Amino acid sequence: MAINLVKKIVFILFMAIAALTFPSFSNAETVKDTKNNPYSQMESSIKYEPSRGVKSVPGKVEIIKSDFTYKYGFKAFDKLPVELSLNTGYIGIDNTVASVELPARLIGLSTGIETTLPFFNFNNTYFRVGVKPSFYSDSWDFPTSSFRIPSYYYAIYRLSPKWTFLLGVAVYPDFVDPALPVLGFIYKPNDRLTFNIVPRRPDITYALTDRISLFGEGSFSINNEFEVKKDNYKNVVLAYHETYLGAGIKYKLNKYIQASLSSGGNFRRRLKYDDSLGKVDIKDGMYTEFRVEIKP
Repeated sequence: MAINLVKKIVFILFMAIAALTFPSFSNAETVKDTKNNPYSQMESSIKYEPSRGVKSVPGKVEIIKSDFTYKYGFKAFDKLPVELSLNTGYIGIDNTVASVELPARLIGLSTGIETTLPFFNFNNTYFRVGVKPSFYSDSWDFPTSSFRIPSYYYAIYRLSPKWTFLLGVAVYPDFVDPALPVLGFIYKPNDRLTFNIVPRRPDITYALTDRISLFGEGSFSINNEFEVKKDNYKNVVLAYHETYLGAGIKYKLNKYIQASLSSGGNFRRRLKYDDSLGKVDIKDGMYTEFRVEIKP
């Protein structure tokens, strides 16, 4: 298990470094420090969840995750802000639970397009809509049956320079939960403290200096579903759920690049097949995550 873990870490780090090396040498060209010009930004992370036992049955599960996102934004017709994105996600699973077979990997690949419009004639109110055609599978073949088109629609209301609110809905066709609410807010009481309580990666950040920040983070996975093979079954849905809570430190290397290291607890982790084909409830444990961001 230890040798497999080392191989996984080396491979994922190599991919992350390869993806991030080129823009780090040419960020003056790839990242524009102005709202009116095209811009691009990248983000890569690796997260390790050590081997932990499972409930009720013998065996352990070890998980390692990696994620890479590229975004490109521009103004269509010199007026309409548009953002295109590409995201790849990888979950490596080392499973010794004999009673439930799990795939060695779960893979997600998605592209996206997003735009933000004025919300009728309401002051300081905007409407954001996005669509993300995606594949969620256990192999790089990505069968057509694993194709999904999640989308989201929500209003943004900027009450003041300190307060911003979000309200809307995310739609997940062919998922167990076909629609979920989008709720959140951003509160910035001063230049150092920010409450970024929005979907995907909510956090609270406090800037110690211009380069160093401390942050707390926490969230829970929603609609993490993959279409996999199990025994003689094909196109079986495997859902992965978890809740995490942790803290970390973020460091700005320069105007464009920042890196963060965080650690904390993982709770209520479960890998569950659809149609009563089995599930694995992983005991609570720890995680460590390293993340690099390149953005304007």
